Amino acid sequence: MKRSFRNRTGLALIVLLTLAAAAWAAGTGNDWNGRKAKYVFMFIGDGLGLQQVNAAEVFNGSVNRTGGEPAIKKLALSGLPVQGMITTYSTNSFITDSAPAATSLAAGHKTDNGVIGMDPAKKQKFTTVAQMVRAKGMKVGVLTSVSLNHATPAAFYASVPSRNDYYGIGEQLIDSGFDFFAGGGLHQSTGKEKDRKDLYEIAKEKGYQVLRTREDILSAKPGTKVIAVNPVLDGSNAMPYDMDRTDKELSLAEFTRKGIEMLHNPEGFFLMVEGGKIDWACHANDAAAAIGDTFAFDAAVREALAFAEKHPDETLIIVVGDHETGGMSIGFAGTQYETFFEKIAHQKESYEAFDRKIAAFRKESEKTFEKMMPLITGSFGLRTATPEERAALEEKARAGDDEARIALSMTLSELELGELRAAFENSMLEKKERAKDEATFLLYGGYEPLSVKITHILNRKAGIGWTSYAHTGIPVPLFAAGLGSELFAGYYDNTDVAWKTMSILGVR
Repeated sequence: MKRSFRNRTGLALIVLLTLAAAAWAAGTGNDWNGRKAKYVFMFIGDGLGLQQVNAAEVFNGSVNRTGGEPAIKKLALSGLPVQGMITTYSTNSFITDSAPAATSLAAGHKTDNGVIGMDPAKKQKFTTVAQMVRAKGMKVGVLTSVSLNHATPAAFYASVPSRNDYYGIGEQLIDSGFDFFAGGGLHQSTGKEKDRKDLYEIAKEKGYQVLRTREDILSAKPGTKVIAVNPVLDGSNAMPYDMDRTDKELSLAEFTRKGIEMLHNPEGFFLMVEGGKIDWACHANDAAAAIGDTFAFDAAVREALAFAEKHPDETLIIVVGDHETGGMSIGFAGTQYETFFEKIAHQKESYEAFDRKIAAFRKESEKTFEKMMPLITGSFGLRTATPEERAALEEKARAGDDEARIALSMTLSELELGELRAAFENSMLEKKERAKDEATFLLYGGYEPLSVKITHILNRKAGIGWTSYAHTGIPVPLFAAGLGSELFAGYYDNTDVAWKTMSILGVR
């Protein structure tokens, strides 16, 4: 009788839920009882899987421990009340790249890897949620820590057969009429061969202000169309990693705050914010840089939450990853059931910044590992010790000396030292002289050998593992809050994010 009663109760519940869903769809016309979202934020963490979120939380709990027990300290984004999980595959691979992933989030359609805003046949152009709300009279902003004509931001305003057509994407950026572009610059602004008219000049001719200093960006007034470029850019026209940021630059949060100021108007706005270099850090297997940019991304989310507190009945906030990068794991064979994330705090700069030090060192007349080692210690905290020095550290650590314990934990083993020496020898070769075989790729992934080996060793000591220098095909998280956010609960495809957003905005 019990089993029969439970079966009937479960069936009745399913029927009630089905009827409720049908009544909602029929009775509201997808307008949330007459209300539509007026302010929509879509935050995209490029490469942001649950691992990256959790790594930032574990690090936060490790370096800010308030008691003896290990405990994570949650991010603002992971505290949003509605949570979901999305699949990420493209039409031609279970492992997507950013172009089709962002196309799915922006337009609600799948496509092939490498294609932006078009079908796999490269004939049909898709219309994005940003373009729909722009046509409706709302203002639109696109903000990213990578270049403005990179794959993810491009998917909200461009349709091109190849994500590598940076100049063509830049032309479509200017023609979009969107009100606020900010963060990185325009990659290949004069074309791949540097023989085209500068995109920045075209933008000015079509009514955009191009702002390049911190002062000019922060003093910009609403009512003007702006391309706000971070004062410092890397070689790919992206913002530096947040851990390398100087006081001359803007943080992702500051750009977000400025974007809100520039876009806020009676008709509402849509703002896409991408934490693009989380992905780049994970490609290079640099946990510290990834965690730092995840914190920067989370700080940008906090700006949206502060705005939503003033407009609680009109605002929707969505935070989503486009795919996971690096196959990051919380756990490594060498540390087994323990983690030591506080060791990540010894890293003072990103692999990208240290690459520049290696490039300068390569030009010196005396290029020895012994001369390089102090630079490694200064930037990453890793150190060497003679057998006698190690024995002395061990004795002090047993006696309760915390400094000795920390120094011992950051001391390289013979195995690690051998790995670093081999990577150093590779890094001292010019790139054209380096081996191109499979074994070398598996060791260094095409990155600067010494930099990537240093981060691998430091990450392993902390209890972090990596399986790839590329993307992975695992589902990624979504967090949401505000008007209509309940629609994002559950497990569904990435294309549904766009359709759900369109419904809540009333443009579907």
